[in-house]
Amino acid sequence: MLIAIDGPAGAGKSTVARAVADALGFTYLDSGALYRAVALAGARDPATLDIAFEGDRVLLDGADVSEAIRTPEISQEASRRATDPAVRKALVAKQRALLAHGDWVAEGRDIGTVVAPGADLKVWLTASLPERARRRGVPPDEVRERDQRDAGREHAPMVAAPDAVEVDTTGLSIDNVVRRIVGLVRERVS
Repeated sequence: MLIAIDGPAGAGKSTVARAVADALGFTYLDSGALYRAVALAGARDPATLDIAFEGDRVLLDGADVSEAIRTPEISQEASRRATDPAVRKALVAKQRALLAHGDWVAEGRDIGTVVAPGADLKVWLTASLPERARRRGVPPDEVRERDQRDAGREHAPMVAAPDAVEVDTTGLSIDNVVRRIVGLVRERVS
């Protein structure tokens, strides 16, 4: 089974997707970590990079880059690199290969529309702009700029899949959001 969780920056995708995967006993795929690893690798061809996941650790060519890819600078560069069709093509192929077997919760901005349009459940996670900016610790204008860049890119823009269930996380606890999504999964399975 594959659950796709998409949405804009600061909606809580990583936290929620990881918790949903834990609750269901599924494997968690942080697609943003792939793009962040490409940003960290600089000008190298993304198709040649060895990006792997070991639990919560992200490995780039065997080295643990879990902390290095979480800086604000790498985050911004990852968003910029995601507009490059060659980067997107390479990483979509890597994601599809990973998701081909097993039970997954995958999160990103285009999982349900591009990477895995046949996902068993698609969730569009969102929150108000002020809430997302607060969670990121940045001004709302910075979050708005990121949203515009991600939604306006020519290849695989950030949009909700037509059949995605929208979950607004504004003012909700992580546990409440996780319960809601786990409930949606159980409805699909029963």
